[in-house]
Amino acid sequence: MQSTCGSKYQLQFNEQTACLSFSGDWLFSAGIPDIEPLLGTLQQTADCQNLQFDSDQLGEWDSGLMTFLVKLTDACQQHQIAVENSGLPSGAQKLLSLANSVPEHKGVRRQLLGQPVLTRIGNVTIEMHRNWTDLLGFLGETFYAVLNLFRGRARFRTSDLLYQIEGAGPSALAIITLISTLVGLILAFVGAVQLRLFGAQIYIADLVGLGMAREMGAMMTAIIMAGRTGAAYAAQLGTMQVNEEIDALKTMGISPIEFLVLPRLLALCLMMPLLCVYADFMGILGGAMVSSLMLDISFFEYYQQVQSAVPLKHFLIGIIKATIFGVLVATAGCFRGMQCGRSASAVGFAATNAVVTSIVLIVVADAIITVICQILGF
Repeated sequence: MQSTCGSKYQLQFNEQTACLSFSGDWLFSAGIPDIEPLLGTLQQTADCQNLQFDSDQLGEWDSGLMTFLVKLTDACQQHQIAVENSGLPSGAQKLLSLANSVPEHKGVRRQLLGQPVLTRIGNVTIEMHRNWTDLLGFLGETFYAVLNLFRGRARFRTSDLLYQIEGAGPSALAIITLISTLVGLILAFVGAVQLRLFGAQIYIADLVGLGMAREMGAMMTAIIMAGRTGAAYAAQLGTMQVNEEIDALKTMGISPIEFLVLPRLLALCLMMPLLCVYADFMGILGGAMVSSLMLDISFFEYYQQVQSAVPLKHFLIGIIKATIFGVLVATAGCFRGMQCGRSASAVGFAATNAVVTSIVLIVVADAIITVICQILGF
């Protein structure tokens, strides 16, 4: 007979049977003894075939004791050691029986294994190829739907188009008003810091007018619509994918591109130029507020300076940019929605990807258009 002692237990061996005696309180908050020394002793004892428990000296216990027992019984099963629970408290016996009643399914635990660099590069390449193929197919179907529209054969409801126009136009006026006015105020403040050093405060009107007409009006409107309308398009179409509504349209012989995408594309293309003009006006008005309240420039002087410094062509360039941005935002939002998976998380990813894709396309397109205008002398 040999024995091994721990701080709260004692392990005694009698031929082929081991008896584990508990003592004191076994509370999780007070700390549970390390099970490794006990497991090492059991593994080193080759002739041990049975394990019994003695809880006569056991005090209070909670889940800490159960954690200890579960680990111990799992280790005993791996080494073909029979465990007898009759010596445990009745509550511990029931909990241990409940824990072992249903075996754990193998392979269900998530394994966080790092992938090699080449594997990740390959996965990204495959995903990019799949996205590129899907994008080409989507653009082809959209172009065909636009051709059907010009030929009068596109099948969509006028009420849907009017509803999308309301959502992309009048409903966005509040946020466009706030952001555009603040952008105009910021441009005026930035210009005032330097121009007032030279007594050239009147040229703040030139700065705000040109900035809003050529760049900031169309850019800020497009970014707002990407986060507001583009994400909504992706979420709406993604939800239809989850509910199999798009599959139902295909089953009935109705093109989802014509019925769902085309009204959204037309609505945003029609509303973006108007919203851009409104954003230009509100931005210039914001600069006028700063000029009149801080720099002693009257509204009439500010208006005259803007009129002389900002020809109509600058507003036309901004409107053209806004129209192109509207096409990009609507295309990105609808494409990500049509590409959405069949789960709730996929809808969230689609909305996020729509916003990111839209903003990237807006910035790239703005840079290209600016370079083209510079080359052409506009």
